[in-house]
Amino acid sequence: MQNSKSSLPTLTLGAIGVVFGDIGTSVLYTVKEVFATGHVQFTHDNVYGVLSLIFWTLTLIVSLKYVVLVLRADNNGEGGLVAMLTLASRAVADRPALRHWMLLVGIFGTCLFYGDGVITPAITVLGAMEGLEVVSPEMKKYVIPLTLLVLFALFFVQKKGTAGIGKFFGPVMMLWFVTIALLGVLHIAQHPEILWAISPHFAWRFGMHNPAITFIILGAVVLCVTGGEALYADMGHFGKRPIRLAWFSIAMPALVLNYFGQGALLLAEPEAVKNPFFNLAPEWATLPLVGLATAAAVIASQALISGAFSVTKQVIQLGFLPRLQIQHTSVHDKGQIYMPFVNWGLFVLIVLAVGMFRSSGNLAAAYGIAVTTDMLITTVLTFFVVRYAWKLPLLLCLLATGVFFTVDILFWSSNLLKLVHGGWFPLVIAGAVFLLMVTWRDGRALLAQALQETALDLKDFLASLFLSPPTRVAGTAVFLTSKEGMVPNALLHNLKHNKVLHAQNLFVTVHSHEVPWVGMEKRLEVEALGSDCWRVSVNYGFKNDYDLPRALALLEGRGIDLSPMTTSYFLSRDIVTPTLGTGMSLWREKLFAQMHHSASTAAEFMNLPSNAVVELGSKVEI
Repeated sequence: MQNSKSSLPTLTLGAIGVVFGDIGTSVLYTVKEVFATGHVQFTHDNVYGVLSLIFWTLTLIVSLKYVVLVLRADNNGEGGLVAMLTLASRAVADRPALRHWMLLVGIFGTCLFYGDGVITPAITVLGAMEGLEVVSPEMKKYVIPLTLLVLFALFFVQKKGTAGIGKFFGPVMMLWFVTIALLGVLHIAQHPEILWAISPHFAWRFGMHNPAITFIILGAVVLCVTGGEALYADMGHFGKRPIRLAWFSIAMPALVLNYFGQGALLLAEPEAVKNPFFNLAPEWATLPLVGLATAAAVIASQALISGAFSVTKQVIQLGFLPRLQIQHTSVHDKGQIYMPFVNWGLFVLIVLAVGMFRSSGNLAAAYGIAVTTDMLITTVLTFFVVRYAWKLPLLLCLLATGVFFTVDILFWSSNLLKLVHGGWFPLVIAGAVFLLMVTWRDGRALLAQALQETALDLKDFLASLFLSPPTRVAGTAVFLTSKEGMVPNALLHNLKHNKVLHAQNLFVTVHSHEVPWVGMEKRLEVEALGSDCWRVSVNYGFKNDYDLPRALALLEGRGIDLSPMTTSYFLSRDIVTPTLGTGMSLWREKLFAQMHHSASTAAEFMNLPSNAVVELGSKVEI
């Protein structure tokens, strides 16, 4: 969560560096792609109409929808689609069928983030590097190799963390916004009448005179709001006020000035349409602008990569993905994490995207479907939050979200035209991730059901065990079990093979809740079972870091010895064998079994010490 001790200017500068990188670099390609369609002629009215569409798209979707409305829907100070999903699902908890479908839709929206996570670094870095073509056409052959080199360097340094370079994000992005604003003002000064395009009647008139063309170019216009979701997703890091201040005072004015500057340039020099952004700069400033644009693109990509790590961790803790290796890259900020599998998986897909599409223009054809689908899902979830969580009148809820739903549907429908031109690419990625998530969730449910059928009640087992107690040995045993109140297989294996029981025994179950944070005061629930045995429930939110030894340290003072030299951790891990006719198709069962076998152990995921013992051999058929 945001640091309450940081000042408003510091948080605002941080928000500029992290939150607005993606939307801040949209000026590299938005106007170019609108006119690259070939459907819009270079007339005075058309240029004014396009600029008016861009301005009011920024105003309606970013300023009003996200900054004014959606930022109010915070889940204990946290934002993002996962936070919105948990708010909406809790609000309709008394409607299980609706909640089930809402969870699926929300999780699919989360999966779309990965599709966006592939396209965004590719298009922003490519768009920046294409400025080299403006410096010299002969440099075109270096664009793709340099793009891949920059992307590799970016993903390579992820394991070192971003604490060192992160402090430069804010100043660099501030320089970027100041620069693009000045470039826009330079050309607006030559044609100040271009500012009249702020009037919505230009957009309305353009749409009425060219309805088919307007619908087609909406797929390119929406590029100006890519990254709008970040305003909501990063709310927990900076807070509402710094994000709103940064948007209205810095980001939005700079973006509008640059877009209008590009419009003024196109009216004076229509041939500049090949790359209107870089043609804004004087010839001597083009190469430095390419360098600054590349730095801004890297920052935009970094924010998205960090977001992918964070979202994956949250989804894991909600039970939709297996445990993956998580490395903490900062001793001060536990939110800074690195996930090798996610990092290099994204890199491979990004290289594939760059190799397939080879230009920001071609990538723009693939860009937008994932973004607009996410926007649409956010609007739908917002309705359920304002209606069922905030208890606002139905008519007000319909009006508040209905306008945004209509706008989102228009942009989403327009982007469907891109489906055969590359729009399928992020959808395939999202679909594959969604399949993995629901397979893991369904597989775990089947596994839990199979284990439940053979499980023994813990209290009854201990009562019978102590009628003729086994030999007790010094030390404390911590048995992790996924099902509370049941005998863990690791205990049975220990009694069978070692024929001893530790002096103290903890039966620990970890619970992940649909809230971002669970405080230390609510971390543990303890029940004494007698004979120096305790049942312990450990509670985490989906943004908490799992650290079981630290949580169990709260038991000090209850007569439980948890010193590292005398405490042993026992985990049960099951061998899964796919079978037919148990709730999933055989190929999905095999996929789940492979994911289950490939997942890292709980000892690694929960930060357990090296003396944790993993018991294997509990064969379960699903």
